[in-house]
Amino acid sequence: MFLIRICRWLPAVWLIAAPLTGGAAEQPVQVRIYVAPDGSDQWSGQRPDPNSDHTDGPFATLSRARNAIRYLRETGLPAHADVTVFIRGGVYLLPETFELTEIDSGSENHPITYCNYQNETVRITGGKEVKGWKPLKNPEILARLEESARDHVLVTDLKISNITEYGRFSPWGFSGIKDPVSLELFFQNQPMPLARWPNEGWAKIAGVPAGPTGGRFTYEGDRPSRWLNAEDIWLHGYWSWDWADSYVQVKSIDPGQREIITAEPHGIYGYTEGKRYYALNLLEELDQPGEWYLDRSLGLLYFWPPAPLEDNPVYISLLEEPLFAFRNASHIVLSWLEFQHTRGNAVVIEGGAHNRLIHCTLQNIGQYAVQITGGQDHGVQDCEIGYTGGGGLILNGGDRLTLTPGNHYAANNHIHHFGRWVHTYRPAIQVDGVGQRVSHNLIHDAPHTALALAGNEHIIEFNEIHHVCLETSDAGALYIGRDWTQRGMIIRHNYFHDLGGGDVNAVYLNDWTSAAKVFGNIFYKAKRGVLIGGGRDNLIENNIFVDCEPAVHVDARGLSWAKHFFDGTDTTLTDRMNEVHYSQPPYSERYPELLTLYSDEPAIPKGNVIRRNICIGGRWIDLLDGLTDAVVTIQDNWTGSDPGFMDLDNQDFRLKPDSPVLQAGFQPIPIDQIGPIKQAE
Repeated sequence: MFLIRICRWLPAVWLIAAPLTGGAAEQPVQVRIYVAPDGSDQWSGQRPDPNSDHTDGPFATLSRARNAIRYLRETGLPAHADVTVFIRGGVYLLPETFELTEIDSGSENHPITYCNYQNETVRITGGKEVKGWKPLKNPEILARLEESARDHVLVTDLKISNITEYGRFSPWGFSGIKDPVSLELFFQNQPMPLARWPNEGWAKIAGVPAGPTGGRFTYEGDRPSRWLNAEDIWLHGYWSWDWADSYVQVKSIDPGQREIITAEPHGIYGYTEGKRYYALNLLEELDQPGEWYLDRSLGLLYFWPPAPLEDNPVYISLLEEPLFAFRNASHIVLSWLEFQHTRGNAVVIEGGAHNRLIHCTLQNIGQYAVQITGGQDHGVQDCEIGYTGGGGLILNGGDRLTLTPGNHYAANNHIHHFGRWVHTYRPAIQVDGVGQRVSHNLIHDAPHTALALAGNEHIIEFNEIHHVCLETSDAGALYIGRDWTQRGMIIRHNYFHDLGGGDVNAVYLNDWTSAAKVFGNIFYKAKRGVLIGGGRDNLIENNIFVDCEPAVHVDARGLSWAKHFFDGTDTTLTDRMNEVHYSQPPYSERYPELLTLYSDEPAIPKGNVIRRNICIGGRWIDLLDGLTDAVVTIQDNWTGSDPGFMDLDNQDFRLKPDSPVLQAGFQPIPIDQIGPIKQAE
């Protein structure tokens, strides 16, 4: 047998690998290391279970397993060894980030794998279970609660559990602070709402007597008069625009004037009469099942559990740093693991190459589930991501100056209920750089954007996106904008349906987005299907639009409300052109149309082609700012009657073989391939 010593400081402890023959050919070497909640870092890590006399068995921590692999390599582990860390079922509390660096890398044919053991459920958490709950008896506290809540609210002292770091609130929001979120409470595997008013929906700003930037506004009704003894009150609102939310702290309340005075900064873009907000972090508003409140001065946590606690543990988030961090590591696989209860990101990948998350669950995360920055060919596949405070995934890689692709991918994931804390511009998948691919994902239930794109030559295909942009306006399920040089996007064979009720677009090619190809998509009750906001050379072809208002919108905003981008007042567009050296290779060769842009009436959206689409129900096309078909090419579109769908009433948009649009050149859309690919049983 080929024996590999695993630990220099534990004598006579060996890990058995595969046998070797006497031949010269390399034989497979299988290295298996085990980690378990009932393990010990003083054991060998060779066994999945403790032995009978508890002198050997699995490790207790991931760090110990990682360090064992490092030692094996230092002492002669063959490069062709297949190393797997099997993690037994249970909960693993990480008090700090589990970090993998370049020395922890596998190889192309022999990656290092961290996975569950025999279908057991592995939960990696940045939080802690909270116990010690007691009925609330303090008469002063009870008096601050609604009478209906007094018999239901429980309390525990976090200091008894050695928890003293509660996090802090920040003015999070659109383009704002990206600090970790504060402490959160989770029950029945979902985040519970921090006590707020109103419980559902929004309050409205009654007036702004000091003007938008005066730092105060008036409110309707008398509810805030109940909060005069409360400390650390925060408001979350869309203070001026329905695409920009932020949190502000209450400085004082004047019940006589029905006025709230806020601490700086005073909301995004100031305050506007009629805009919406709600108040949170209020003991006085703990008035329904699921709500909670933390008294930070005393460390007392109050909770109205929506179900008995006996079989439902309560967790709070603690870790502000990532649960896992890859720092220039390569060829590592995380498989069948659950990540939960963080204040920050769950997994961060920086640099390196060919790291993958497969069949993982990432939920109840404070910020993003996975953030990929730099490196090559990293992927997130077959994962479920939900209930994140920020977005789902960030894919950022490649080099925009050289147009070198990063080749990161997000495939076959289910992403839902994201943007819990910051509600705007925290998408399910944020794509930047060059050459990323987003395919076969199911994305739904969020206040704002599903996909936010920047950079060049990304492919977005076979995704199903629905019930997003539920809370916002001037929004897009897929959004990109304000840069002529961000070209080469391919958006094909996606299904957008049942989007939010405001000013919403399915594909939002905003502010001069150019040279995008939107091909073979289905838009059903998607509000505005495709918006071209002043851009050029976009191709909208072979799509199906059903009940959209309108199917396609094209404007020449550079001739109307956005003239300031062309008269020298706002230099954003030219600055971004110069940043990538557009007049030099590779841009001058890849995108030669940029060379003549300035001399060819740049404010006019030339080169857009809208052809061979189907539109029924709703409205077909809006051309604004004096545009006509002399500028926009509109050809061979089918509008009005049913073109021969299999079953329009039941949203079966496959075309019958004798459909007249097929005879006219419309290409069948591979509908059965849209969305996650079903896994074999």
